Amino acid sequence: MLRAIPWRYFDFWLLGAVVLATAFGTTMIRSAVAGNEVLLPLINRQIYFAFAGLVLIFVVAAIDYRFWLAIYRPMFLVIVAFLVTLTGFGQTAFGAQRWFQVGVLFLQPTEFAKIVSILVLARYFDAAQHRPRDLQWVGGAIAWASVIIILILLQPNLSNVVVLTVILMSMLWFNGMQMKHIMLFGILALILVASFVALSVAGIRIPFLQAYQQERIVNFLLPDPDATFGATYNVQQALIAIGSGGLFGAGYGYGTQTQLRFLKVRHTDFIFSAISEEFGLVGALFVILVIVLIIWRCLRTAQLARDVAGMSIAYGVATLIFFQGMVNIGVNLNIVPVSGLPLPFISYGGSGLTSLMLGIGLVESVAMRYKPLDF
Repeated sequence: MLRAIPWRYFDFWLLGAVVLATAFGTTMIRSAVAGNEVLLPLINRQIYFAFAGLVLIFVVAAIDYRFWLAIYRPMFLVIVAFLVTLTGFGQTAFGAQRWFQVGVLFLQPTEFAKIVSILVLARYFDAAQHRPRDLQWVGGAIAWASVIIILILLQPNLSNVVVLTVILMSMLWFNGMQMKHIMLFGILALILVASFVALSVAGIRIPFLQAYQQERIVNFLLPDPDATFGATYNVQQALIAIGSGGLFGAGYGYGTQTQLRFLKVRHTDFIFSAISEEFGLVGALFVILVIVLIIWRCLRTAQLARDVAGMSIAYGVATLIFFQGMVNIGVNLNIVPVSGLPLPFISYGGSGLTSLMLGIGLVESVAMRYKPLDF
């Protein structure tokens, strides 16, 4: 399995972009904790996870990605078992059970469920590549993904349900989903979203969702202009931080909204606002360009992949990074409702960072087993 590993095809541009994003993110986390003694240990934890993640990239890349596809059933069963156990015994945050605590570490199975879902779907599309692209073909992919999606919905963790649904639909599209089926599911999605919004605005509770999740929709659509604190506070402070940054920012460690702790969850959900305040528009564009570079290299690997499975893995990881990044930045700019999704490679989070590094390792494995990369 490890003989004749084609390291000369390793995508060092992709690795370099990931290292740059992770290093910059860790540096910003140090500034974002703003001397908070409770949050200070998070800096070293993120550094440890970053180094472990880099090692993981090389280990996963060294192993042929088809090996991981061959053991998709055990991986699927393990992640399902974790999610089932999480529903009953996990630690609760914001009304949802999201992680297990192991000593000082917090394990979020949902983050790894995204990567397992990509692998399982990649294996399905590879096995079914010669089947007609009918509703039965679509239904097979939905059946695999829906098990994990339903278990995450039961936590309830709506934001990651949306992420997995987007990954599913994008991988269906990349693998030749017919336009009539795309339109059908698009109409159904619009009806579902419209119903969700209407019920939330009307104050009618929706099963399997927490009240705060519906309140986020209402506060986004119908914000209270007189509200100073409460549900809109974080978004207001984020907009102030972004606006005060100007072109070049206030300087590292000198952002008032960040350092005076007006900006909450500034090391996770709203780290983009902290970056914009301290490094300005230039810093914000830098972060966006680095993430775009990572996505581009993943998409390029998908185009070079030797088979459907490799293509699907790379496309799936690219979709995950793109969607989470887009939503996180959108939340900071108040153009989408608050979701709780981290900024890839930048926000604090050991499980989130490790799972993304695992995804990058899989993409590298695909890139290494095709042909030399062009520049």
